[in-house]
Amino acid sequence: MVTIKDVAARAGVSLGTASRVLSGSSQTSADSRSRVLAAAAELGYIAHGPARSLRRSRTDVLGLLVSDIRNPFFSELAHAAEQEARRHGYTVLLANANEDAEQADAYLRTFASQRIDGLLLSPQGTLSSQLAATLASRLPLVLLNRTVEGVDAPLYGTDNAQGVGHVLAWLRQRGHRDVAFIGGPDTISTGAERRAAYLAGREEHGISTDDRLLDAGDFLAGGAAEAMGRVIDRGVPFTAVFGANGLTTLGIVRALRERLGAEEAARIEVVSFDDLDWFAFASPPISAVRNDASSIGRLGVRGIVDLLAGRPATGQRVATSFVDRSGRDTGREAGRETGRETG
Repeated sequence: MVTIKDVAARAGVSLGTASRVLSGSSQTSADSRSRVLAAAAELGYIAHGPARSLRRSRTDVLGLLVSDIRNPFFSELAHAAEQEARRHGYTVLLANANEDAEQADAYLRTFASQRIDGLLLSPQGTLSSQLAATLASRLPLVLLNRTVEGVDAPLYGTDNAQGVGHVLAWLRQRGHRDVAFIGGPDTISTGAERRAAYLAGREEHGISTDDRLLDAGDFLAGGAAEAMGRVIDRGVPFTAVFGANGLTTLGIVRALRERLGAEEAARIEVVSFDDLDWFAFASPPISAVRNDASSIGRLGVRGIVDLLAGRPATGQRVATSFVDRSGRDTGREAGRETGRETG
């Protein structure tokens, strides 16, 4: 059995330093953390004795690490997963990555020190040494809505290509050509997939291929508002904006109103990937792709239960639907040409 002494020796650090890193202490240098975590991943070390018994005993506890609990999609997913887990006799430990890779790694270290039976993970960006260590521990794992290159685990998530297809067809139906697209980080799989689907389909649907209308934020409202501001500053006219998730759309609306004024902003048609409750009450209402976050959460738990029972778990892309609220709008057509002139 690999010991902490083995990890320290492989990393070239003291036993105390290795112990502090693997216990999640912040009182270590970035270089030491990187070396220790890399050594732990290489050796297949699991921090703390209780965690080593994961394959020998059950605690009926699952870990759930979501990308951002402020995002209503993940709140709904977490609620559904927790309820489904209870149906199967499991308790859920919920952690929030806050769209931050270091915070995600900190929680992975915490989970490694706890006696959880399995992990449901919505990952951040690329494969970190801590995630590699989690994989090396052979802890049963499923992915929720996001993938990471190098992680071979069942994925339960949104059909992003289908959702973007809904938006492209709707934009064509509404007669839009000059469309701004505010995406998310390409380092996050959902951001990359939605951007790729939009770029692949825009010409077919008669939408401008002028890349000055493209920008990206951080899947949060603040970063999206900054991205929308950059598009506005380029001076390229647009009549509609597509936001790559719900919080991105919030940032878009904020930026349009702050930069253009409420009256002019209302002439720009906004459409969203993710449907938030307030979209129906916006002026004008916002049409949106509706994700089935609850189904994703429930399916993810069932996948973990299958793995724990020794059965294969098959990932699934969950279908989206589209909520068209444009019929509630009055006077949009009159304002569209003004929007085209002023952008």
